[in-house]
Amino acid sequence: MTVTPSRQGPGTAAPGGPAENGAPGTYTASARARRSGPGRYLVWLVAAVVALVLGSAVAVTIGPADVSLAQVWASVAGHLGLPGLAGDTPVPPLTDAIVWQLRMPRVLTSATVGAGLALSGAVMQSVTRNPLADPYLLGLSSGASLGAVCVVILGIGFALPAAAFAGALIALFATLNIARVGGSITPGRAVLAGLAIAQLGSAGTSFIIFWAAKGDSYREILNWLLGSLAGSSWSSVLISSVALVVVGTGILLAASRLDAFTFGDTNAASLGINVNATRWGFLVAVALLTGAMVAVSGAIGFVGLILPHLVRGLSGPGHRRLLPLVAVVGALFLVLADTLARTVFDPRELPVGIITAFIGVPVFILLIKRKRSAAWA
Repeated sequence: MTVTPSRQGPGTAAPGGPAENGAPGTYTASARARRSGPGRYLVWLVAAVVALVLGSAVAVTIGPADVSLAQVWASVAGHLGLPGLAGDTPVPPLTDAIVWQLRMPRVLTSATVGAGLALSGAVMQSVTRNPLADPYLLGLSSGASLGAVCVVILGIGFALPAAAFAGALIALFATLNIARVGGSITPGRAVLAGLAIAQLGSAGTSFIIFWAAKGDSYREILNWLLGSLAGSSWSSVLISSVALVVVGTGILLAASRLDAFTFGDTNAASLGINVNATRWGFLVAVALLTGAMVAVSGAIGFVGLILPHLVRGLSGPGHRRLLPLVAVVGALFLVLADTLARTVFDPRELPVGIITAFIGVPVFILLIKRKRSAAWA
């Protein structure tokens, strides 16, 4: 019995195999065709948006004080200057304050942070061609944590978002400068440099906590390091939403360049892309976006790691489809996770980073098993 080998052109993948070693989230051609047709993708996107809107509205009603969906709508319509849409549902002043000052900012912050982290994770996995990459890979989380801990210890906690953002940018600057020593920045060098900076930042944070933290400052630092949205306000919504809109729009407009990166630097260069400059641009964009998100929420893991893998199965590998869908799914995921964090052990509240880890680890293990099975099928 003879077997005739199939002919493949450059850059194509064998059935069941990736197009290039290290390309994240690869699937067989038949699976892509089934899962990511234009009509089916549009259905998934609309379903995700509807689920996000409904999930966010329901999340605002959940808590120790009973609030109905009608009261949520009436409160929001009233504050937006749309009394004609508020209906006849009376909203007591206390209920209005709970909706508009407490729960609405928290839900909106969780949505924008989730969208930003998921979007950053998808970009990082493509630019570094590393399926294990996430927004914190370049030491951003440890740099932000070190900046936040410093201002808390100094008693100027109001400056925490600015300090966390500055720490993330300093960490990025250090990582990229280390990665460029001896030549151009490569994905491998960037990852190794990021791990080194992450360890250095973690050591600095641990030293400060050991040396100076106590009492309330220790609890505040621990809560922030584990990731929490408990202190969300309208200023948090402003910081995270502006970063998401400005940086996210730039990333979406450059989606085709991310497609080129998926198949390696050589192929990207053959398409006329300045590989080093483009990679720098994407890494800086991810740092700005992640820094803004970490500044208002602390370090929340697994959102940017697992969601891009899950969404690629629905959208296909093309970034023009992947990025919008992963942002919406990330927003929905973190809204639901934060709702669990503040209600599952009521009246005590868990940092949302614990919930995302409990959900993320099993899902990540399942993804690994599925990809391994597909590789051997």
